[in-house]
Amino acid sequence: MAAVDENAEALGVPRKQLMESSGNAVARAIRDAAEPGANVAIVAGRGNNGGDAFVAARFLDEYDVTVHLLGRPETISTTIARENWDALERAEYDLRTVTDSRSLDLGSPDVIVDAMLGTGVKGSLREPEATAAAAINGSDATVVSVDVPSGVDADTGAADGAAVEADRVVTFHDAKPGLADLDAEVTVADIGIPAAAELFVGPGDLRRVGREAESHKGENGDVLVIGGGPFSGAPALSAMAVLRAGGDLANVACPESVAEAIKGYEPDLIVHPLDGDHLVPDHVESLLSMADGKDVVVIGPGLGDAAETTDAVRRFLSEFDGTAVVDADALRVVPEVSTEAELICTPHQGELRDMGGETSDDWRERTDLVEAFAAELGHVLLVKSAYDVISDGERTRVSRSGNPGMTVGGTGDVLAGATAALAAVHEPFEAAAIASYANGRAGDLAFEKRGYGFTASQMVDELPLALGGETDV
Repeated sequence: MAAVDENAEALGVPRKQLMESSGNAVARAIRDAAEPGANVAIVAGRGNNGGDAFVAARFLDEYDVTVHLLGRPETISTTIARENWDALERAEYDLRTVTDSRSLDLGSPDVIVDAMLGTGVKGSLREPEATAAAAINGSDATVVSVDVPSGVDADTGAADGAAVEADRVVTFHDAKPGLADLDAEVTVADIGIPAAAELFVGPGDLRRVGREAESHKGENGDVLVIGGGPFSGAPALSAMAVLRAGGDLANVACPESVAEAIKGYEPDLIVHPLDGDHLVPDHVESLLSMADGKDVVVIGPGLGDAAETTDAVRRFLSEFDGTAVVDADALRVVPEVSTEAELICTPHQGELRDMGGETSDDWRERTDLVEAFAAELGHVLLVKSAYDVISDGERTRVSRSGNPGMTVGGTGDVLAGATAALAAVHEPFEAAAIASYANGRAGDLAFEKRGYGFTASQMVDELPLALGGETDV
């Protein structure tokens, strides 16, 4: 939901407007729970969950409302929540600051609004929320929780210790998985988030990118790129993109004829030469051994379309059971191969047709066609165009980042490597969507600096910033 909120803001729907709608929805739930004149106690945290409740208070002037803030006003953590607190303060609502949980006195309200913690909080309740939850549960009042009962995991419905026992829950935009099993009346409120905030990949999706502070070498992606022969630049670009997109290790298995050239592109690449000047079936056993233990394999960049190479790709995919990003000439064998592997296929529209899929110049029609073909294949498709379409046959996203300068050769190789790095730590559909957006964003950053005429290798250098969310592009 945080990602969707941020994507909505990027579309021009500010979060303050969404908070106004959320607060109005909470107020409607309170009106359903009690008649005008009833006593309503709002117990609010210092984040946006509390901000929703601050807004609700302004819609409840026909009720006797008190707002209990858990903490000092100056520690309210978001600008929009603080603005709504300040509005209540200036209008002289009954506001009470709770700096010691032992001093919380809710009185004898008819309705208690639990607005302490939202969907983004995991783990057991701490103080002062734990004591406040006990006070709420000990009351005879009707309890209305904002978005999710505090202390309940919105994904699972489980609580790690104490949690608020809600009678009603007002959640926003979409049902949360964990709410279905609660013994509470759940209302899903439409707060004006456009469907495009979920369809189009946007800056909010970059929230999913990161790594554990205590992680070790290899834990953020050990990737094998199988490519090269006729070409050396394509597998090098893919492998360099693996590293720039956050992967820890980038291995390249390539014919020995291009091994030295690939080493020369980037000293950080681990190059494994194969006998000969192109991939052949005799290489497959060695490749399967190299792929064992790798998080993701990229196969296709720079391989060429020799009959022996196509046979080798076919055999590799039929025996491989991990996650693979399939690109370029390797794509043509996917429809005919039976494999236990999870594949992310990255064709442009011409390659999609060669695979047996259909496409359209209308991106809306193309989303339906790509989704249908992804369902038929049983793999993730990332179809490259001005509007990239990503689908696993059930879920479909569209990425609009990028610019016409990305028609330069090699940008698809960069995308394949970035997708692999992300697939090492995310599930395939999510990885493909984020990679598509970040790849286009890297192209936009390159264009800002150089205009048209930037190269794919210059895009590689922009990937860390494109994934970091530190730019307005």
